[in-house]
Amino acid sequence: MADRNYKKALRGQRRRLRVRGKIHGTAERPRLTVCRTLKHIYAQIIDDVEGRTLAAAASNSPQVREKLKDDANKTKVAQTVGEALAELAKQNGVQSVVFDRNRFPFHGRVKALAEGARKGGLQF
Repeated sequence: MADRNYKKALRGQRRRLRVRGKIHGTAERPRLTVCRTLKHIYAQIIDDVEGRTLAAAASNSPQVREKLKDDANKTKVAQTVGEALAELAKQNGVQSVVFDRNRFPFHGRVKALAEGARKGGLQF
């Protein structure tokens, strides 16, 4: 059992490194990275040159929770997180980003977050 989980984690690390080898955030186009867990979804806009987080949003943050209804499904939550992140990014002067899906496939909640960010005004 432990061996199987170890191999699964290794595959995830390899996918993450493969994706991150092609993507690098700059001051003009920072990196929008996504982390997805079973309960929550997190997103950050990062300037890799300076190593700073410019904006961050999560499904468990108060500003996202007040926009949601109690019966919202995870996909709707992810879209709301994307819209909230785009709003924070615009306040910090970020117009376009590079999307880093991390090790997650680009469908479902990750895609909904990206569409929410686009809807909020970010350009990929």
